[in-house]
Amino acid sequence: MAIKSSLFTRTLLGAAGLAAAWGLYAVADQSVNTEGKLPETAMLENKGQWNKPDDAVLKQKLTDLQYYVTQKDGTERAFQNEFWDNKADGIYVDIVSGEPLFSSRDKYKSGTGWPSFTRPIVNDLIVEKPDRKFGILRTEVRSKYGDSHLGHLFDDGPQPTGLRYCINSASLRFIPREDLEKEGYGQFAQQFQE
Repeated sequence: MAIKSSLFTRTLLGAAGLAAAWGLYAVADQSVNTEGKLPETAMLENKGQWNKPDDAVLKQKLTDLQYYVTQKDGTERAFQNEFWDNKADGIYVDIVSGEPLFSSRDKYKSGTGWPSFTRPIVNDLIVEKPDRKFGILRTEVRSKYGDSHLGHLFDDGPQPTGLRYCINSASLRFIPREDLEKEGYGQFAQQFQE
């Protein structure tokens, strides 16, 4: 299988070079990542509201599975998780911090048994890290402020990005389109208006 050079490059550079590589990739992919999305800087103005509670609070707030996935880099079972087959309109936010991560407009049926997305809703809220567990090199995906383990990024997704963000339902909270204003995510409502 051919490896998409931008994904391969970001993975190989490691943590030290990741920020620089991501900057180049984001500039090159502006046409891919702006469709129906807010400008990156608009959402980052809200970053003060997203924080990671201390561990004692997390243990009370999260289920055992949510804690295992987000704090211990776990993986939930395929086809036996809350959102793998969710078809409702809305956005997915970090279960820990509330950061907006993915939109249902970018969700697709991958056949893997986990929610899969072609792109994040705001690039700057996703952190990618090399993951060498299990003797293979993968790209782990984490939330920026919650530092939650979300899942992994692969280069076998559909166009226009060719990417597959394979995400654990246990790391997400779904906010339906009709609740976006009430929940404080009204700026994302425009993408669901036809």
